[in-house]
Amino acid sequence: MWTQDWRSQFEAAAERAFDVLIVGGGIAGAGVALQAARAGLRVVLIEQNDFASGTSSWSSKLVHGGLRYLASGDWRLTRESVQERQRLMHDLPGLVTPLDFMLPVYAHDKPGRWALQAALGAYDFMARKRYSHYMKPAEFGAHMPYLNRDGLKGGFVYRDALTDDVRLTLRVLIEARSHGVLAANYVRAEQLLFDGDTVNGARVADRETGRCFDIRAAVVVNATGPWSDRLRAQVEGAAQLRPLRGSHFVFPFHVLPVGRAITLFHPDDRRPLFAIPWQGATVFGTTDLDHEQPMDEVPRMSAAESDYLIAAARHYFPARNMQAADALSCFAGVRPIVRGEPGASASQESRESSIERERGLITVTGGKLTTFRVTANDVLEQVGQALGRRFVRNDKAPIIHAVGADAQTRGGVRHGPAFAGMSARADDARALGTTDYRFRELRFALSHEAVAHLDDLLLRRTRAGLLLDQGGLAQLSALEPLVCDTLGWDAARWSDEVERYRAHWHQVHAPV
Repeated sequence: MWTQDWRSQFEAAAERAFDVLIVGGGIAGAGVALQAARAGLRVVLIEQNDFASGTSSWSSKLVHGGLRYLASGDWRLTRESVQERQRLMHDLPGLVTPLDFMLPVYAHDKPGRWALQAALGAYDFMARKRYSHYMKPAEFGAHMPYLNRDGLKGGFVYRDALTDDVRLTLRVLIEARSHGVLAANYVRAEQLLFDGDTVNGARVADRETGRCFDIRAAVVVNATGPWSDRLRAQVEGAAQLRPLRGSHFVFPFHVLPVGRAITLFHPDDRRPLFAIPWQGATVFGTTDLDHEQPMDEVPRMSAAESDYLIAAARHYFPARNMQAADALSCFAGVRPIVRGEPGASASQESRESSIERERGLITVTGGKLTTFRVTANDVLEQVGQALGRRFVRNDKAPIIHAVGADAQTRGGVRHGPAFAGMSARADDARALGTTDYRFRELRFALSHEAVAHLDDLLLRRTRAGLLLDQGGLAQLSALEPLVCDTLGWDAARWSDEVERYRAHWHQVHAPV
């Protein structure tokens, strides 16, 4: 965990040499940090913004095998993803939870019933468990009462899994820190450092203190996702990314009441969409299109994406008469996809990871949230080659230590074993608005999880900013004493943080 004076401790500790410097604090960087530390390496990780603030906080919240990859013939990726999904469900109960999906079949649909049945049979075979089955129209409709019945021939049920992508990333980082990893948010790699022609560290800037210093490491791992081509340019690496944006709505459950998740195909282009029950609300998305805005701007849903998603929602749930204004929030993330064949559509691009080694810089891009552990092990092999060492690959080790039975509360699952040992206070049982986040969790996050700004707390340590009306602005007065007391903010700092959060939420998360 991060103590209150951790930032000054980090700067002092960063003066020593490391085996591995990881640039990027999303799930890819966190996974590499953990595996490298377990291999006995001295590891430091930096993130230019908050941990998991890039792609790793704006996914579809799914740990999934990628059923649609079977249609493109990518059996290897699907098999790997299914097996990792099974591992995550086993290793992280409560954090990665089984999720049954409904998959309706309509008259004249392509793919039709028999093609879908074959695909789901293969999906189950890869998991070594039988999850899927077919339902006739009446039974299927009973589970999804607001679904459009015109031409409904029945449908399937199959299984994937659900997570909170940020909490998964943070749990991996917390585990990595328990193995000795130094990890800092709001520290940016300004310039790679070289020993002759080989990268051996980076000049970094602490964005909170304004101080700059050098971090030296035998190997530098570039895990910056959609920003990775920028760092590669410093070793004359050719640009390889095709950034793709995916956007989602978060609706109140009463607006889109789905007791189970459901997979749908957009009526215009047959792209797969999901409606997913998540933390008392419903996530609906996603889009898949080229992200052409500058990467220095925070991605947000466009008006065209909003219209696209609402058109599908109205088609499949006509009785709900949904509109964008009904949503609690929206969010968008950029996928760091490696550019494939010329002319390929966004959805045709592979989700395989890519690892490049260039003059001491190892760059990892692409990949999926689900397969982060496999990708981390692949990167560790490259690190070993660069260091002249061979690491024994252990694909069966638990991903992180499970929370003990005495801590299997929501807070314990989200924050890890140390949460159970935190002393309770009189008002700790209070909930934040209509969410299930308790003040005890907020206090723990503030004191142990490197919170630097109000949006870190409301959008990442918790997801309250997505789940509360207007991002939870009405709850801020209740939060003020807790936040200011724990972080040592005065009234002026609190006012600045509130305005920063308000502006950010309206710019990025207010429904379009």
